[in-house]
Amino acid sequence: MSALRPLLAAAGLGLGLATVREPGPRPAGPAEAAAAASMPARRRLEFLAGRRAARRALRAVGLDCGEIPRSGRLPVFPPGRTASISHSAGIAVAVARPPSPDLPLGCDLELRPLPRAAARLVLREDEEGLLDDRDEPFHAGSRPTGAGWTVTELFSAKEAAWKALAGTGLGPCLGEAGEGPQGLRHARPTVGLRDLRVGPAEDGLCVVRLRADPARAVRVRVVRVGTGVFGYVLGPSPSLGSSAALG
Repeated sequence: MSALRPLLAAAGLGLGLATVREPGPRPAGPAEAAAAASMPARRRLEFLAGRRAARRALRAVGLDCGEIPRSGRLPVFPPGRTASISHSAGIAVAVARPPSPDLPLGCDLELRPLPRAAARLVLREDEEGLLDDRDEPFHAGSRPTGAGWTVTELFSAKEAAWKALAGTGLGPCLGEAGEGPQGLRHARPTVGLRDLRVGPAEDGLCVVRLRADPARAVRVRVVRVGTGVFGYVLGPSPSLGSSAALG
């Protein structure tokens, strides 16, 4: 994961990493302590690791941050600071950028590949043509331009986009991220991942749009990490009139 720092830095993003195995994890303040106290042991460690990762991501872009409370399941950052947090398989990752109200922010880490059968939970029929049917090894690193996508990659792209769109004034439309079947995280009602539409863009990127409002769209890069993937939002997508990405 640390090898992603230069790639993210080139996009103006800071990267923060933490693990649940770090010794002596402590809440950064009373709000974090109160939230952690109500959680099962495993979830508590993930929660605290995510907060550490967020503070490290913010420091990477020159910003300090104390405790990060939450509203529901969403982190609440002090004014002028924001980050996106994800965790998978005991690793927490966060991305942050210098203050910019016009730039969306979102990331998603998936270190456990999803089965092909999970496609029905993520995609609609008009997106299934994006899937890669070739029986090829999964290689870490940037994905080949023009190659088909795995279910895991498309899920990660949508999850990262959901977080970014939820942070650009769509809060009343988008539900909170939760746990789905077999631990599959998804956006809860009123808008779920199948209510976002993903399509290919230039340079191996993808564009994810809100189906009910296609002008709400972000560009996402998905990078392969071991047998998993990491997706992160680069910024808003060009208008529909200047892009044929979704056809």
